[in-house]
Amino acid sequence: MKVTVFGGASPQTGQPAYEDACQLGTILARNGHTVLTGGYLGTMEAVSRGAAEAGGYVIGITCEEIENWRSVRANAWVHEEWRCTSLQERLEKLMTAADIVIALPGGVGTFTEITLLWNRILIASLPPRPLILIGSGWHEVFQTFFSQFGSYITERDRRLLSFASNVGEAIRFFPAQAG
Repeated sequence: MKVTVFGGASPQTGQPAYEDACQLGTILARNGHTVLTGGYLGTMEAVSRGAAEAGGYVIGITCEEIENWRSVRANAWVHEEWRCTSLQERLEKLMTAADIVIALPGGVGTFTEITLLWNRILIASLPPRPLILIGSGWHEVFQTFFSQFGSYITERDRRLLSFASNVGEAIRFFPAQAG
């Protein structure tokens, strides 16, 4: 299966968030999955590295808008680069190519990716797929969201999100044949 991984660009080698992302890439590759990331730095690099070093295949989806904003190119562990012009086109490919989506900790970009995909599944513009959020931070953010705006969010909508406390636990949310 193709697994898209969202996550922050700031973690660096040796930091816990980087090492967790690397471990996730390793787990995905060892389970035979193709990994898709934004292709650049931080957790995108770490997931790519973990997957590539474990013998997996990595697709990096990059875009000119990001490269115009920040001097960066696809990381060294990307096997295949899918180039896009805009961030919107990049997000579309990351979402539509995925059978499963995992979100590691991150900032505004990661939050946008999660909520955009969740909304597209809700309005049926994309077929449902597992959307797995890793880390206590995401759980706390969404619990606050649900408690403050609960009347706007049905129980069915909430069930489209799965929360894993760590990288190893995320696999339990994969469909049986994909684990």
